[in-house]
Amino acid sequence: MTYSFDDLKKDVAEGRIDTVLACLVDMQGRLMGKRFHAQYFVDGAYEETHSCNYLLATDMEMETVSGYRSTSWAAGYGDYTMKPDLATLRKVPWLEGTALVLCDVLDHNTHKEVPHSPRAILKRQVKRLEAMGLKAYMASELEFFLFDQSYDDARESGYRDLRLVSGYNQDYHIFQTTKEEDVMRAIRNGLQGAGIPVENSKGEASAGQEEINVRYADALAMADRHAIIKNSCKEIAWQRGKAITFLAKWHYSAAGSSSHIHQSLWSLDGKTSMFHDAEAKYGMSDMMRNYVAGLLNHASEITYFLAPYINSYKRFMAGTFAPTKAVWSKDNRTAGYRLCGEGTKAIRIECRVGGSDLNPYLAMAALLAAGIAGIEGNLELEAPFVGDAYGGQGIREIPKTLREATEFMTTSKMLREAFGEDVIDHYTRAAEWEQEEYDRRVTDWEVARGFERA
Repeated sequence: MTYSFDDLKKDVAEGRIDTVLACLVDMQGRLMGKRFHAQYFVDGAYEETHSCNYLLATDMEMETVSGYRSTSWAAGYGDYTMKPDLATLRKVPWLEGTALVLCDVLDHNTHKEVPHSPRAILKRQVKRLEAMGLKAYMASELEFFLFDQSYDDARESGYRDLRLVSGYNQDYHIFQTTKEEDVMRAIRNGLQGAGIPVENSKGEASAGQEEINVRYADALAMADRHAIIKNSCKEIAWQRGKAITFLAKWHYSAAGSSSHIHQSLWSLDGKTSMFHDAEAKYGMSDMMRNYVAGLLNHASEITYFLAPYINSYKRFMAGTFAPTKAVWSKDNRTAGYRLCGEGTKAIRIECRVGGSDLNPYLAMAALLAAGIAGIEGNLELEAPFVGDAYGGQGIREIPKTLREATEFMTTSKMLREAFGEDVIDHYTRAAEWEQEEYDRRVTDWEVARGFERA
């Protein structure tokens, strides 16, 4: 389903659309922007608008973080230009009379793309592939928890005594998910109406946990879909007095929420899988073997972009379907990288490392950069791991903390060449700030553990 600028102008003229959301995607993967009167947008704002450049230099709480070279109080926090990408224009059925468009972020003076903007980072890797005659297709599976309370109720309770929509594990459970259909049906139909082709939703492996799956697309389109999906899920739940969290590990006793990313490379016309070789072992072409070898060789370096927060690392626990080892295996959910579609044209590699809190543009860009490095270096793929990877000894582990992952990222020659020195320095500062903020906080766990006994 496509929705063109001409379609928008017609809908505006006939009174069906009165609001256009012009959004950039921030470092946390959230939609930030402005609500335009639709007539003003079609009269001229479709060309460009502006936003404060602090939007790509803040933390989760919109704190103006010091230490960024791109902007600061000393530099005056000037503007960025937001350039609507009209190819992303769509109606959002869950908001009355509303359309949405995603914007590229440009330097206010040069009108060149801001290198550290998430969309620009992914576009850079897509262009590298195009120069190689390749096109990446990707799909992300998003998991989240659904609560019976509203966001306001949850906040006012201090996020204690939260009521999950389900009282028991609902993995693939039809009866339990029937009780949640008011929200999940609205999500499926809303996304479909917004031009995001939905495959299915299902219950996941913990009480109150859901998963939404949409059809694969080229890397940039899939990242765009992912960002819109997260925003829409929250809005649709909010409209029904409920809350959704994409926190990677919302509670110690609950499973973590993931964002598995499936990936494959094709010819530029999208007709020939470059990962499939019917005569090769498992149906994996030499290019696919090189690509997967690149993912594994650089696994620790790209972990930050798959797990960007302190909380992200709480998810990596044995026996929870979240991986702890960065190895590949055939159709094995204990490994960090799983071969799917063995022997078919749908053959692909699934990265199971990422949590639901990742930024899709950054995660997909990092995966592509690692895969490209594997192809360019003609890296040899190790044998697939067999058995329970949780208990595997002497095999590659996923970094256990944000501090460790940050060190791997900032010292990565591959990432600095692929993303640019300034980009990696920018996200290193974001990671450092997240760690600094956590290190100086006193948690409920510490108080309960040591108040009397310390």
